Amino acid sequence: MLKKSWLLLPLIATAGCLALPPQGIDDAQLRAFDEAVASIGCTLDYESDYLPVELQTGLTREQIQQVANYRVAAGAGVASEAGGFRLTTGACTPSVDAPAPEAAA
Repeated sequence: MLKKSWLLLPLIATAGCLALPPQGIDDAQLRAFDEAVASIGCTLDYESDYLPVELQTGLTREQIQQVANYRVAAGAGVASEAGGFRLTTGACTPSVDAPAPEAAA
C-alpha cells in the first residue's frame, strides 16, 4: 500500500493548480494514453497495468504518471480505490445506469 501512496502526492500537490498537460506531451500522446488505459480496463493500479500502457504509447513510466496526474487535475480521472488512477472519460466514462458501489452490497 505504501508503494502506491507516492502516486497520490503529486495529485495533492497539483489539486489547486490549473491543469496543464505535462511538458513534452502532445495531444496525440494524450489520446494514445487514454486508448491504452481503456484497453487494460481503465485503471492503473498495479505494476502489471503500466507495462502495456508503456508499450502502447511509447511513454516512460514517469510520463504515464504525469499524464495520470494531469487527467485527475483536469477532471478526466480519479484516484482509484487501490491507490492508483482510474480514467473517467471516453470509453471509461462510468455508466449512469450502474448502481452506486454501496447500493450493490
